[in-house]
Amino acid sequence: MSRFALGLRRVRTAVLLLGLALRPNSAHAQNDIKIRDLTNPEGALPVRLVGYGLAVGLDGTGDRAVGGQTAGPTVQSVINMLRRFNVEVPADLIRMRNVAAVLVTAEVSPYLRAGGRFEIHVSSMGDARSLRGGVLYMTPLVADPTGPALASAQGSLLVSEGGATTRYTPTHETTARIPTGGVLEADLPRPAITAASRLLLREPDLQIATRIATAINGAFGNNTAVVEDEGAVMVTLPDSVAKPTALARIRDLAVKPESRSRLVIDGKDGTIVGGGDMVVGAAMVSHGAITLAIGTDVASDTTSIAGSVRLPAGVSVQRVATALHAVRTPPSEIAAIFAALREVGAITAEVLIR
Repeated sequence: MSRFALGLRRVRTAVLLLGLALRPNSAHAQNDIKIRDLTNPEGALPVRLVGYGLAVGLDGTGDRAVGGQTAGPTVQSVINMLRRFNVEVPADLIRMRNVAAVLVTAEVSPYLRAGGRFEIHVSSMGDARSLRGGVLYMTPLVADPTGPALASAQGSLLVSEGGATTRYTPTHETTARIPTGGVLEADLPRPAITAASRLLLREPDLQIATRIATAINGAFGNNTAVVEDEGAVMVTLPDSVAKPTALARIRDLAVKPESRSRLVIDGKDGTIVGGGDMVVGAAMVSHGAITLAIGTDVASDTTSIAGSVRLPAGVSVQRVATALHAVRTPPSEIAAIFAALREVGAITAEVLIR
């Protein structure tokens, strides 16, 4: 055996042993979840910001507003913006094809400091057909319509890529986002770190709350954490413990999450996410132009009639979704069909539509 072949075999053996050594840790990391991902500190409520702005640079898909006596808010907003640059344009000459009035929303952590960036979401307020290719003009963001501006937003708009569109499916291009388009310009009121504080569960559950308290008591001693109810765990730290360091350790503790059967459906693009072992029982749903029949008398998949989907009972959620997509079922109807299957008991999993 050559020296090169011998060296290659040693490398393969080392990689195999390393993979075997890391496998238990990888499984442990997948099964456990940190307390920081399950809870929020009491008082650390996210701050919601909102603003009114203009999306410019559209390719003729903006608001179909015309100047003059019937000029709408989009035209008036453009006139006000130009006046800030000492530019006067008669309203009769303005045609809105490349501009759209939009509502800008965002949610930021109260611990974010001035200069921090955050994601913003933009939604059309007029009759614009698409925001694709547009740029958000600098927009002040406020927490209260009558309060001062706390942040500003601007940047290129990112529109989600949907599936193939037909005459029955909207494009859903009237909403967009800018990942780092928001900039905080003033510090927000921050909750103080105290010796006794509550951890609020994002999804109240008594079993998870008990596991969180057990993990904290195991790391810091008995009676450090007490379950108050399904949604809160009271944590009391001794005076000798550094509060920020202890809270950081607590948030990094891992607990085993409760296994839940859940099906998540995006009502805009029809994306379905769920466990591979979910099955659908016998049921019949007729929604719009689609009829879905699932029963024991069906031997195989049949779609001989346009808009008709027939599947055997006990079929997986994946096969149902594939069959609905095959007959070009609109995303909103897919969401409605799975919600109906949940209501009649054909699906025992929780169905979430977003």
